[in-house]
Amino acid sequence: MTLKPDHAAVFSPPAAGGRFAAGEDPAKRQQILAGAKRVFMKMGFDAASMNDVTREAGVSKGTLYVYFTNKEELFSAMIETERAAFVAAVRTALAEHDDPEAGLYEFGISFVTHMTDEKVINAMRTVLGVRDRMPVLCQRFFKGPENLRTIMRDFLERHIAEGRFEIDDIDLAAGQFLDLASGSFFKLRLFGSMEEPPSRDEIERVIRGAIRVFMAAYGARQHETA
Repeated sequence: MTLKPDHAAVFSPPAAGGRFAAGEDPAKRQQILAGAKRVFMKMGFDAASMNDVTREAGVSKGTLYVYFTNKEELFSAMIETERAAFVAAVRTALAEHDDPEAGLYEFGISFVTHMTDEKVINAMRTVLGVRDRMPVLCQRFFKGPENLRTIMRDFLERHIAEGRFEIDDIDLAAGQFLDLASGSFFKLRLFGSMEEPPSRDEIERVIRGAIRVFMAAYGARQHETA
C-alpha cells in the first residue's frame, strides 16, 4: 500500500460563497478522523468497518468515501495525524528552553508519559498487527520524515552551537537519550508486562537519572580548571 501525504495543511481555500470543494473541508476531515480514532481504538483495525466509522463520526457513507477511499487509507491518515501532533508538541516544548537540562527534562517527561499511555500503546499494537499488509505505515509511524530522533538532533545541534554540549556523533547521542529516557517502560507496556502506566514520580526519577548520565557524557566542560 502507498500512503498519501497528509492533507491537513494543503486544503484548497473555500470557493466563492464560502463552501469547500468536495473532500477539501478540514473540519469535516477532522470530524471523520476523530470518529475513526474512537472506532479503531475500541475495535482494532481488522474488526472495524467503514460503516462503524460513519456511525461514530456522524457522516454519511458518501461523505466518508469522498475523503478516504478505503479503511487502510483512513487508518493511515489517523495514525499520521496523531503522530504529527505529538511530534509538533514536543518540538514546541524543546524550543521554549534555553537551558539544555530543562529542555531535556520537559522532553523526557512528555515522551515517556505519551509513549506509555494506554491509548498510544493500543495504537502501536494495532500498527504492529498490520505491519505485513501496511509496511510503509509502520515505517512512517516509527520513523517518519520528522520524528523524535530528528527533533532531539535539532535540539542538540542548537545547544552545541551555543557551547552547551560537546558531541561528535549527534545522531548517536540523540538515540542514547531516547533510550535512557524510556528505560524499560515502553517495552514492558507494549508487551503487557506492565499493566498500568508508570507513576509521575517514577517517570521523573528515570528522567532525572537519564539527564545526569547524558550531561556527564556530553555536557560542555567550560569551567574545568587546568
